Amino acid sequence: MSTSIRTFARTTLDLGDAQLHPWGRNPAGPELLDDLVAAAADPKIALWNPLAAADHKAAQAWLDAREDGWDRGAGAAFAVLSATDGALLGTVNLRWVDRADGLAMIGYWFLPDARGRGLATRATRAVTTWGFRTGGARRIELAHAAGNEASCRVADRCGYLPEGVLRESHLFGDGRHHDEHLHARLATDPEPGP
Repeated sequence: MSTSIRTFARTTLDLGDAQLHPWGRNPAGPELLDDLVAAAADPKIALWNPLAAADHKAAQAWLDAREDGWDRGAGAAFAVLSATDGALLGTVNLRWVDRADGLAMIGYWFLPDARGRGLATRATRAVTTWGFRTGGARRIELAHAAGNEASCRVADRCGYLPEGVLRESHLFGDGRHHDEHLHARLATDPEPGP
């Protein structure tokens, strides 16, 4: 597959009770910026997925970086929004690690009200399938802190097979380097069951 095909183009994914919309600068009203600041302050997000959005200016810069990823076709950052009221529930991000080789990495975080409902699994599955089918990904990796058991369950439910432990591989929000579990899916792997 040529690298010209390996790009992420803005799209919206519909899960029924939630929609995945491309993050970007517009609309970046005060409510969205407030939601990002609140997400950055959530203890689990602050520990496992530190979000540089301590205030509106930082939240806007975070949005600008997501927009830039979409503009370059290098990153696909989706806001997970409630289908009923548009409230922010979380995010799923897919980015190229090696575009020429078709290697991508996926990550996510969800706000407390969205946890425990299977939404992280359904959203991550949707973005994974989309990344294989429309982005041309060959392999998508998912790494999470070894202590983040919820992320391990999401990886398993999404068909990401465990491949090993990356020792002290990532600096997390507590200022320590943690071991990470590496999971991966190949475009040729079967879709996971329900």
